[in-house]
Amino acid sequence: MPARDSHLDEPLLPRAFFARPALEVAPALLGCVIEHETPDGLVAAVLTEVEAYEGAADPASHAYRGRSARNAVMFGPPGHAYVYFTYGMHFCVNLVCLVEGTASAVLLRAGRVVEGVPLASRRRAAAAPRLPRGEDIAGTPPRRQQERDLARGPARLCQALGIGRPLDGADVCGPGSPLRVRPAPASRRDGPPSSGRDGPPSSGRDGPPSSGRGGAPSSGRGGAPSPSITNGPHIDNDPHRGTDPPIGSHPHISAGPRVGVSAAARRPWRFWLTGDPTVSPYRAHVPRARPKAVSPPDGQDGTMHR
Repeated sequence: MPARDSHLDEPLLPRAFFARPALEVAPALLGCVIEHETPDGLVAAVLTEVEAYEGAADPASHAYRGRSARNAVMFGPPGHAYVYFTYGMHFCVNLVCLVEGTASAVLLRAGRVVEGVPLASRRRAAAAPRLPRGEDIAGTPPRRQQERDLARGPARLCQALGIGRPLDGADVCGPGSPLRVRPAPASRRDGPPSSGRDGPPSSGRDGPPSSGRGGAPSSGRGGAPSPSITNGPHIDNDPHRGTDPPIGSHPHISAGPRVGVSAAARRPWRFWLTGDPTVSPYRAHVPRARPKAVSPPDGQDGTMHR
């Protein structure tokens, strides 16, 4: 029997950990573990990439225009999962932050599966698109998923962990909940001393404010500590690159624009473990092409004839 991963020996994150702005919680979640237990087994993943969304103050947030049936969980108490369906095919999961009524949340974008790899692989294979007609080979087993790709992206993460609509509103701080979050092991919490480049993303209209609802993440309250300017991990504002830390060392944290966001696109509210291979590729928002209107030739009634 495979050895149990050390991440799973940690206590659950307390609710106080999430009772802060998403801009503080997001980088503090990196290295923490999300796990989902079902009758089929347990799958757990170390979080390697996240994005912060700040409710009414953030045009890219689902809660920007107010409460609805879809986003109601975001307005609830902290430490609960907000699960939504997107593009008519995928689920994504967020963790609610701040006090009830504020709708601050962190989108979980990617993770490294550390428990239940075979089950995660089966789920991902089942969710993968089938080969075009005529290319299926009878009796061929499902394509093996590379472990680094099992939860590399918000939809894949939900597929690998079996997260769907029934988990919308799940309490990730409750020991009786099937969906739970644990802090990073104590041995991996202490980062290297900060250098001159250490610090939060720049402040301003398109970045986190320097204090209050964001800016330099404060020390964690009752859980994995947040990065800080003086003694936390390095935060690199380059949206695509960072220094690659040795495997097994405490990783640095990079920050950059959120993926595929059109509103408030310049805000560096995406955080990831620098150099981790499970982090998803960055893609800027690409506007959808609209069908070009066809004008009838002069003198005709506009009817299109075959």
